Amino acid sequence: MERVTISLDPALAAEFDSFIKRKGYGNRSEAMRDLIRRELEQDRLASQEAEHCIASLSYVFNHHERELSRRLTESHHNHHNLTLSTLHVHLDHDNCLETVILRGVTSDVRSFADRVIAECGVRHGQLNIVPVAIEQEHHSHGAHLHSHPHT
Repeated sequence: MERVTISLDPALAAEFDSFIKRKGYGNRSEAMRDLIRRELEQDRLASQEAEHCIASLSYVFNHHERELSRRLTESHHNHHNLTLSTLHVHLDHDNCLETVILRGVTSDVRSFADRVIAECGVRHGQLNIVPVAIEQEHHSHGAHLHSHPHT
């Protein structure tokens, strides 16, 4: 590992130490590495340099909303190449929470999430994106040759 030294004024250092304690980091280096990674990921996303991503899309919706469940299901089926898994939770008599794990081209993931969140009856939608490198691996298991993505 490469050693980097930084200087902080006492007030900022105290605030950083408080942050470290609240978040449960073992030391300043671990916290700094995570903060730097997070900022670099956000910069890649903002500058459109993150071609691929893993993401979680969470939203609350009223399942009584006319045709909404059908429209959401149809949208998921139309984008099956992006969807890895879906968790559906009944919050109460009217509302459901869904969390969808997505993987794919970042612009496609954002577009899909925007369409889902914009559906009439969907509330509290949130997309969280983590940029990743995805490579298509080709290999065989015995005589069966196949390929699948590796993150």
